[in-house]
Amino acid sequence: MAHSYLIFDFGADEEAAQQARHKIEGWKQGFRLGNKILLKFERQESEGGGAENDPPGKEAKAGKKSVAKQEKAQLNGKIRLLVRLDFSAHEKLLNQRWLDRIPAEEPFKSVKSEIVRSSSAEFAKTADLFDSLD
Repeated sequence: MAHSYLIFDFGADEEAAQQARHKIEGWKQGFRLGNKILLKFERQESEGGGAENDPPGKEAKAGKKSVAKQEKAQLNGKIRLLVRLDFSAHEKLLNQRWLDRIPAEEPFKSVKSEIVRSSSAEFAKTADLFDSLD
């Protein structure tokens, strides 16, 4: 089976990324796609925010404030959504239809996207990145 990857760069827009995740999860359930469409988030923290700028005394405090700061740091970073299409060889038409449909839908068409096919030069790098994400 040849995989295809769709990469969407949402920047710092967490809400749009979650809408996109919700849309894909709805398609998976509605069309009974199972593991044929998988998605993972890649989050990169921005250099200006995060725990590095906090005073040293604040590290000892635990609880809701630290959780809120971690969430805020994630919001300041860059969010990319990686979608893997895993259709078998006899489902080429279905694979192509999903490659055309997903970037044309609302939460996806307003962001920068990239399609990586199995014949692409950066396919191995993208596959390793997808596998390394949890």
